[in-house]
Amino acid sequence: MKSFKIPFMMMLLPFLSVSPGAISDNPFPEDKRLPQVAIATLTPEPIKIDTTFKLVEALIQVESRGNEDAVGDTDLGEPSIGVLQIRPIMVREVNRILKKTGSEKRYKKKDRFSREKSIEMFMVWKNYHHPEGGFETIARNWNGGPRGYKNKRTEYYWAKVQLELKEIDI
Repeated sequence: MKSFKIPFMMMLLPFLSVSPGAISDNPFPEDKRLPQVAIATLTPEPIKIDTTFKLVEALIQVESRGNEDAVGDTDLGEPSIGVLQIRPIMVREVNRILKKTGSEKRYKKKDRFSREKSIEMFMVWKNYHHPEGGFETIARNWNGGPRGYKNKRTEYYWAKVQLELKEIDI
């Protein structure tokens, strides 16, 4: 079974909230040594967890087995690079999205060799084109382009991603 490192931000415990009226007055107002205490209670609503990081890890395993220096598809012009096998056209697309959304951040082709920056680029692309998309659509479009989810050849890719998703324990 593969080990899976959960990013620190994903390990946060369920949110605590202060319910109205939970902050009580100090029962001993004359005693300045006793602090005011807020009582925290768990929220009764279910907490939504963004599991995109699970998909990203599965894509990384399918694309490069986690190798930041992976170089693929050299026969198609400029090769795909890094853990997510990003092509130069995707770097341009991510920069176009960043410009359109008013961000000053830009990526360079060499950033594809960085695991962190590759994941950032994936998230920019995913959040722009698939903010509510399902894993299958996202994965198949990542592999086959804007209409990849309709392309028969991306079905095999999706099957490989599904196998990796089953291997990832959270």
